[in-house]
Amino acid sequence: MTSYRQELEKYRDIDEDKILRELSAEELEQLDMELLEMDPENVLLPAGLRQRDQTQKSPTGPLDREALLQHLEKQALEAGERDDLVPFTGEKKGKPFVPKNPTREIPREEQITLEPELEEALANATEAEMCDIAAILGMYTLMSNKQYYDAICSGTISNTEGINSVVKPDTYKPVPDEPPNPTNVEETLRQIQANDGALEDVNLNNIKDIPISTLKAICEAMKTNTHVKKLSLVATRSNDPVATAVAEMLMENKTLQSLNIESNFITSAGMMSIIKAMYHNTTLSELKVDNQCQRLGDTVEMEMATMLEQCPSVVRFGYHFTQQGPRARAAIAITNNNELRRKQKKT
Repeated sequence: MTSYRQELEKYRDIDEDKILRELSAEELEQLDMELLEMDPENVLLPAGLRQRDQTQKSPTGPLDREALLQHLEKQALEAGERDDLVPFTGEKKGKPFVPKNPTREIPREEQITLEPELEEALANATEAEMCDIAAILGMYTLMSNKQYYDAICSGTISNTEGINSVVKPDTYKPVPDEPPNPTNVEETLRQIQANDGALEDVNLNNIKDIPISTLKAICEAMKTNTHVKKLSLVATRSNDPVATAVAEMLMENKTLQSLNIESNFITSAGMMSIIKAMYHNTTLSELKVDNQCQRLGDTVEMEMATMLEQCPSVVRFGYHFTQQGPRARAAIAITNNNELRRKQKKT
């Protein structure tokens, strides 16, 4: 350690300014590049900031794609072909392969003799019929799974190709889109406001252009409606203001039995207001709230489980719990509620 300190003592009185004055312009430029801080491993920086600019030539101007292609083509034409290390002569080396036993005779004890009718039937059978016969006899290793199950499950010759055919994927069967919801929203709203006895099921599923004010008006009219038993607002772009209106409706409505508000934009705050409103409702037996725009959170799930335990009227609840605790409590509560409903029907 002492010798190392003595080695450093000779650099204590060095005049840095004198050394810099004695350096040439090239040496100063090289020193400046050495002192320039660069981080070549940082992938977040552009390439020009990760390494030093060592270009000495002046820029030649903008990119000329045609000139570049012509230059590359000229270079390729001028470049000579390389000679092969081992020239090709066409000489064949080695001996041709000759199988030892080209034909194998079947031993007499392994030969099978069939009746003439069967011999004739097998001789005249097509490859598709042979494929079905092999499937019926359980020789599933001779064909693909699709050929095997088609032959087993069908009572007729279903395979149109032979055993050695190329395996092809199943043909695509296009599924047509569902027809749009034909419900007239404005007419439905007037019927709910008029407490029309003929209207018991309100289905507004997949109607994307319902204004928020109209959805709130429907919930407001449902407060005093005594005939609608099922209300479905799936994929109607309902948000928290609509959820608040639904919660107020549940606190006053005494007729609704099924409510479905899945696949909407309701957050945890709006869902919490609906769950708390269920404590004041005794007629709703089915509630579906799954597949919202964001995760509702552990607090909402715990409140759902508590609601199901304290509301025996709810026997069907549609929601996929993410936590094991609330899921187990909700499953037990739904089982108890259904058992209580069964006992009440017996009495």
